[in-house]
Amino acid sequence: MQVRKENYRLLKKIKDDRFDEEALHQYQLILHIGVRDFQVLVISEDNRVLLLEDYVLPEITSPSALLDTLKEIFEAHGVLSAGFWRNIKVSFKTQKFVQVPAALFNEESMREYLLFNAQVDELTETVLKAQHFNQDTVTVFAVHTNLLEWLNGLYPNRKPIILHQSAALIEGVIAASGKHKNNPLYVYIDRFKLHIIACNKGKLVYYNQFVIGQFQDYVRYIMLVMKSLKMDQRTSEVILWGYIGKNSPHYHEFYKFIQNVSFGNRSETLKFGYLFDELQEHNFFDLYSVQLLGQ
Repeated sequence: MQVRKENYRLLKKIKDDRFDEEALHQYQLILHIGVRDFQVLVISEDNRVLLLEDYVLPEITSPSALLDTLKEIFEAHGVLSAGFWRNIKVSFKTQKFVQVPAALFNEESMREYLLFNAQVDELTETVLKAQHFNQDTVTVFAVHTNLLEWLNGLYPNRKPIILHQSAALIEGVIAASGKHKNNPLYVYIDRFKLHIIACNKGKLVYYNQFVIGQFQDYVRYIMLVMKSLKMDQRTSEVILWGYIGKNSPHYHEFYKFIQNVSFGNRSETLKFGYLFDELQEHNFFDLYSVQLLGQ
């Protein structure tokens, strides 16, 4: 499926047969907002995925353009603007974020923490936090204030829980790591970035994201992190999620340099009907992991 609009394209839509517009008050709505892409996920009370939509926003050049395009999508959508969801979570893919040890975290110092990694415009941006349940870490991040106010105004009766992609990925990896005893390197390939995560005994050891200009950057950054963590590129295990096909040229190129690479699975906390079989299990890992936060 590819629905074309002037400012966005709907690349994928999967709707479970059990989705009932009269039962939205029983469903959890997850919105995943990037600079140039946007995903929607609806989950039932028994953790069954009922709706998944994936949009790309190719013409976005500014925060105001992003807000205008999201307004277009919501106005054309049948249920996104409904105000009676069971709960609403909004995850942002902003690059302005920092991970802070919980023992050192002081809510009054959030802006100062963020200044280690990024400049924050107090006139246009709001600094927020996302608490990790299974980690001694707090994610501090910035969101454009106009976008935040629009979301809060859209759902006045059910204030959205605001989260960050990095927090979701870390929580998702920690949840998946119990099945891997050799502490592999976990890699999430986003459309415009590379995320690399390492953990040991259920605790975060390393997380970073890298902006990708060309395919060679993926391999270069992965090998650089493996070297810094004293991992062997021939024998150390690498688990891969994201926007990469199992039979794609990019995957075969990975295999030339990193031989012990395999694809990760979907979140085990969610249920999927047969319609989702068309998706590869390693796709949308960050989107699925948002439901692990902000309970």
